[in-house]
Amino acid sequence: MPIPPLLSIILSLPLVFATCTAFAAEPAAPKISAASLQARTAKIASDEFEGRAPATPGEEKTVAYLVDEFRSLGLQPGNPDGTFIQNVPMVGITSKTTATFTFPGGRAPLTPSGTIDYIALSRRVTPQVDVKDSDLVFVGYGVVAPEYGWDDYKGVDVRGKTVLMLINDPLVLDPSTGKPDDNVFKGLAMTYYGRWTYKYEIASAKGAAACLIIHETGPAGYPFAVVGGSWGRENFDLVTPDKNAGRVAVEGWLTLDTTKQLLTAAGRSFDALKAAAVRRDFQPVSLPAQATFSVTQTTREVASKNVIARLAGSDPARRDEYVIYTAHWDHLGRDTKLAGDQIFNGALDNATGTAVLLELAQAYAALPAAARPKRSVLFLSVTGEEKGLLGARHYATAPLYPLAKTVANINMDGAQTLGPSRDLEVIGYGNSTLDDLAATLLKKSQRILVPDTDPAKGYFYRSDHFEFAKQGVPAFYTSAGKDIIGRPAGYGKKRIDEYTAVDYHKVTDEMKPWWDFEGAALDTKFLYDLGTEVANATKWPEWKPGTEFKAKRDAMLKK
Repeated sequence: MPIPPLLSIILSLPLVFATCTAFAAEPAAPKISAASLQARTAKIASDEFEGRAPATPGEEKTVAYLVDEFRSLGLQPGNPDGTFIQNVPMVGITSKTTATFTFPGGRAPLTPSGTIDYIALSRRVTPQVDVKDSDLVFVGYGVVAPEYGWDDYKGVDVRGKTVLMLINDPLVLDPSTGKPDDNVFKGLAMTYYGRWTYKYEIASAKGAAACLIIHETGPAGYPFAVVGGSWGRENFDLVTPDKNAGRVAVEGWLTLDTTKQLLTAAGRSFDALKAAAVRRDFQPVSLPAQATFSVTQTTREVASKNVIARLAGSDPARRDEYVIYTAHWDHLGRDTKLAGDQIFNGALDNATGTAVLLELAQAYAALPAAARPKRSVLFLSVTGEEKGLLGARHYATAPLYPLAKTVANINMDGAQTLGPSRDLEVIGYGNSTLDDLAATLLKKSQRILVPDTDPAKGYFYRSDHFEFAKQGVPAFYTSAGKDIIGRPAGYGKKRIDEYTAVDYHKVTDEMKPWWDFEGAALDTKFLYDLGTEVANATKWPEWKPGTEFKAKRDAMLKK
């Protein structure tokens, strides 16, 4: 029987009242806009900041801008000393290198051309580094991984020698299926063993004099020109008490063509050696060749800066626990040797990510005191990402707030400029419970979280969150989705591939007139929701069993 109109109105009043009450209890929606993100990106990527290289006037301008922004938002200084600055002492090293490979039997030496055929430098803080007549040894992928029963060095003494190795980690096939074995080096997904930083670290530990990585565009994820653009200029590093004397004397890359010339002259086949290197029983190959390097260097002390702001948590019992958002402010600066445009504006990498960090800071700062998250939120814009994650490494090893009280790191390196997407990629999918929370939040807005679509590139190890992960802090890092609403299938991947081939680490990484920041705004709102959930939740995020960072976190929290 139909309800009489008057009764219907009366019965609906409690529901209306309950709905209004629930609505009133909801926190205000964050003030995040595509227009604001676009304006911030345009500002940071402008020529005014001269490419934002550390230790340049561009750094001074960028740091001043970030400090002014954080201060104007009403956020507290993030450094307990009352400033927005964490000093990051570095050393700048400019290397001029010559390399020669000699062969027995009167064969002509190979003298490759620097920046074209190879890149080599030293991280040692000294004016001259020489490696003379160093025996050359091919060590496969240069990996020592006991958990996989893998040792590419097989006990061979490489002290004083030059080791030559492949990029990435071995792609081992399951003999029963012929497909990548997910139980060995995570199949198609790169592990840290595949990163060039690891390869130089293990070569140093083995006492090698020099370490050369063979560059291949596919496995590396970028063309050789990117290596030249990043390494063929002043390089930066943190300095150890021994002035980095424990590092290999020379770190370098060879192009694939130069490698093939070298191996042919040594009577070896690159294809045959690479095929042998994916076997667990691979044995290092001593080559009938010697390498000589002469590295002349100028060094200078560099005082760079991280910029950090803080929003105090609303719960006194949890105020000393922290969620930390990160984005690197730096890029490659200016190259005066170039004709025409000399400024590497780094619009996508990482003016967009820095804009997202500021937008998040603005959203949190606008909250009424009672509506603020229970835990404190830190906004950290780091230096030296393009120089080897140096600012993040410095913070993670000399934190301003205890890492044992740091609940999670959420990192932004780039943002969505293609428009709203149905998907969002997480780099390092399945590593932590942050992925599960992220998937749940996205589902509420009819979106999906998808694994990294190109795991072989090892993107998890290539941005600032990795330095937090290495120290045990659960870290979350996304990449822009490719399923763009209103665009044909394949549009997102095509645009991203174009960026990698044409603009990545080049002067052409500038604001494009067709960029659409509505997707960036959508993703920023998600990152805000994620950080807020983590900052309020009773249970901390955790690394999942089998993840290489779990043991460090477990040990940290037991102390």
